[in-house]
Amino acid sequence: MAQKEKKGVRLEHISKIYNDPKTGKEFYAVNDVTLSIEPGSFVTLLGPSGCGKTTTLRMIAGFESPDAGEIYLGDEAINALTPNKRDTAMVFQSYALFPHYNVYDNVAYGLKLRKVPKKEMDERIARILDLVELTGMETRMTNQLSGGQQQRVALARAMVVEPSVLLFDEPLSNLDAKLRVSMRTEIRRIQQTLGITAVYVTHDQAEAMAISDNIIIMNKGVIAQMGSPEEIYHHPKSEFVADFIGEVNFLTGELVGRDGGKCTVRISGHDVTVDNPDGFDVGKTCKLVLRPEAGILADEGALPCRVVLSCFMGAYQNYHVMVGDTLVKLADYCPVGRKVYRVGDTAYLSFREGCVHML
Repeated sequence: MAQKEKKGVRLEHISKIYNDPKTGKEFYAVNDVTLSIEPGSFVTLLGPSGCGKTTTLRMIAGFESPDAGEIYLGDEAINALTPNKRDTAMVFQSYALFPHYNVYDNVAYGLKLRKVPKKEMDERIARILDLVELTGMETRMTNQLSGGQQQRVALARAMVVEPSVLLFDEPLSNLDAKLRVSMRTEIRRIQQTLGITAVYVTHDQAEAMAISDNIIIMNKGVIAQMGSPEEIYHHPKSEFVADFIGEVNFLTGELVGRDGGKCTVRISGHDVTVDNPDGFDVGKTCKLVLRPEAGILADEGALPCRVVLSCFMGAYQNYHVMVGDTLVKLADYCPVGRKVYRVGDTAYLSFREGCVHML
């Protein structure tokens, strides 16, 4: 399978319009989306319910047809192709396994439809079951398997047909939290082993961060931002993106001066120095995006604050502090040997170098 030519996915000005049954009005589930997914990469569509991520995935799979625009797999336009004619395979949220088939027959289903010879079929199934660590379970019925094992069967069934693109529709949402973490690592390992292009839909930010080369954050049918997990976490382009990925604080201030690579922002009457971004004018209001781990509490510093919550969480000390009228959440990782502030204490909040982003 590794020798097969890798194909990417390209969407050009894709739109999908639905009719709202309550109001009778039409609305855009996906609105003029253009994106390019590199061959062999793992890309996650992430966003709240109703943002258009699942509709986008289903249009790539062929279960929905775009009302405008063109979808390409490699250099081939695939709008007119039915799902079974596309070089893709889907792993569903519900697994969609056949309960009256054993593991072998579930995995063999797509190969039988393609009339693959028995000898080759046996070899491919053995290889894929080894990859998903289910060797020896060929004769088990699917209702005798755990949730994690059923998910592996669904994964094997999709991969055994050797698609160019593997599509995932929230495949881990039926598993418990611990199993989700181990299965997402497994999916990433398999994808990298095969070098296959993967498009993954989830609303779980941690899942998206852990497995993706690139994340596409969608909101109300459009792409809010696309980039690596690091880019999106540290350099969000909007409040929506910053708020959707991880914990975040917003501190409103006024940009009062620039000096080389730094600028001065006045917050609650106190001046702080941060990196100098493009596109902001002196005298204008701005917002600082502060992740909980990017703040430092000390006896002296930039912004005076009052501690309103102090909680030991094992790996970190969790603080809530008031800076003026703004509540700021902080995480002081590995606080051993450092001063621990208690509720009611006054302290000063500073920012780690290069860890504050301006909107």
